[in-house]
Amino acid sequence: MATRAARPPSTLTAYVLHRYDWSETSLILDLFTREQGRLAVAAKGAKRPYSQLRSVLLPFQRVQVGLGRPPKPGPGGSEESTSEVQTLRSAEWAGGLPMLTGAALFSGFYLNELLMKLTARQDPHPALFDAYAQTLPALADDDDAQVQSALRAFEVTLLSQVGVLPDLSLVTLTQEDVREDLAYALRPEAGVVAPRAGEASIAGSALIGLQAALAHGSVPALRQACAPVLPELKTMLRALLHYHLGSPMLRTRQVMLDVQSLER
Repeated sequence: MATRAARPPSTLTAYVLHRYDWSETSLILDLFTREQGRLAVAAKGAKRPYSQLRSVLLPFQRVQVGLGRPPKPGPGGSEESTSEVQTLRSAEWAGGLPMLTGAALFSGFYLNELLMKLTARQDPHPALFDAYAQTLPALADDDDAQVQSALRAFEVTLLSQVGVLPDLSLVTLTQEDVREDLAYALRPEAGVVAPRAGEASIAGSALIGLQAALAHGSVPALRQACAPVLPELKTMLRALLHYHLGSPMLRTRQVMLDVQSLER
């Protein structure tokens, strides 16, 4: 007897990563959901002055959404009107944090841009969703070291979840155990390797700690593992991210640098 395919959940837990104008009254949303990954959703009427959705569909706020069937293609057959786009039937606020401001706001949009560019649609990553939810409150911390640890931990989690981070406890080419007393480089095209002269490196003990925290699945443990090696980790992760993004600069980072230059 054939088994029935499991029905998708009636409601999804989500965050709004980005929103695009679809018409005078409607939006296309890029949602990051725990159950189904990243989804494109049409929010009809969301731009109307009295729409209840206006106060719900905000960035960095957890929402519970109900989705319907994909909308029919609109005039011109635009990309947003393909069968990939589902229709938003309902959205309710499910708890969140005060709106991010200043540097924390830029950091939040940085996370969103990474998710949009490095995750595929309809590819669920519950652990990554949970890491994102736990990272957002940390962005508003007054201690910059805590913020940087949270950002590095999220980047490590993201790269691991999408399958482009090598096992940090092994030398990638030989699969030998990383030694605590040696330094290593992390190259996008080669993984964990012995560093060249003058190349940025990181202690083997730090790599072992990062891999152990990843295996444990604890966001606080991963932040703690990142904290002692923030400068080295930032350099290596930036190279790894740029390699897999295929672009030298994220839009969010460029805007942040432009704002900083104006403030000087």
